[in-house]
Amino acid sequence: MSPIAEVEGRRIALSNLDKVLYPATGTTKGELLHYLAATAGPLLRHLRGRPLAFLRFPDGPDGEKFFTKNPPPGMPDWVRTAEVPRHEGETARQVLIQDLASLMWVANLVVEFHAPMWRADRDPGLADRLVFDLDPGPPATIVHCCAVAEWLRERLRDDGLSAYAKTSGSKGLHLLVPVEPTPSRQTTGYAKKLAMEAAAAVPGLVTSKMTRSLRPGKVFVDFSQNAAAKTTAAPYTARARSEPTVSAPITWDEVERCEDAVQLVFRIGDIAPRLDRHGDLLEPLLDPALARPVPPGAAP
Repeated sequence: MSPIAEVEGRRIALSNLDKVLYPATGTTKGELLHYLAATAGPLLRHLRGRPLAFLRFPDGPDGEKFFTKNPPPGMPDWVRTAEVPRHEGETARQVLIQDLASLMWVANLVVEFHAPMWRADRDPGLADRLVFDLDPGPPATIVHCCAVAEWLRERLRDDGLSAYAKTSGSKGLHLLVPVEPTPSRQTTGYAKKLAMEAAAAVPGLVTSKMTRSLRPGKVFVDFSQNAAAKTTAAPYTARARSEPTVSAPITWDEVERCEDAVQLVFRIGDIAPRLDRHGDLLEPLLDPALARPVPPGAAP
């Protein structure tokens, strides 16, 4: 029988806690759930109010993986959802993780958390964050992403915007920018404009086009994740990789000093010490007073 945990007055069955999810490190499901519970403070602040999508990998990163926006089967009625537009006027419901109990119930299914740039308490088309997904095409690595991130940081600063960095938890880097509520079409257009400028400024290093043949040795600046229908790996989520790597906030000093990709690989055991040392480096994203208007951009 699965052990029953009481979380904030909710009874949750936690299954297969001794199951090894990450064979490369021997990390078990119980250790993953412990990480999420210990990191719940900052993780919940970045998830709260955002209709989530999940990458499920119940048998670990080498098993079956599937992406879903639909509420998981058997979801308790106390887990909140939001109605979200889909295609051609249709709507569907997506999960909101508002509290520790909801977090642990969903985490027991073994998921990556993916969030949009907008909140459910506003029009789904109004983004309060801008994202650049910097994806290196081998042999380029996150080291090259850091150089592109520095360029984008300065360019954003020219427009009065502040950028905050996190690893993707996979190969690349994410830049997040707090903005005043803005139609996603406009945030996408502005991000596209800067991606194209970066490609023109450093053509040997950057591409703004998704075409696979253009990407080897370059950093693809993906602006498309600003679209209202898209989601991005949430801060502090563990990823379905060979090891339990995390999409971890990092300092600009770490970006500037990165000379080897291993310097920016963070696993679940690294996050608590980082939070003790730095606090939540993405906390400025949660302060509406720091949001700024989005300048005009290119046609998305």
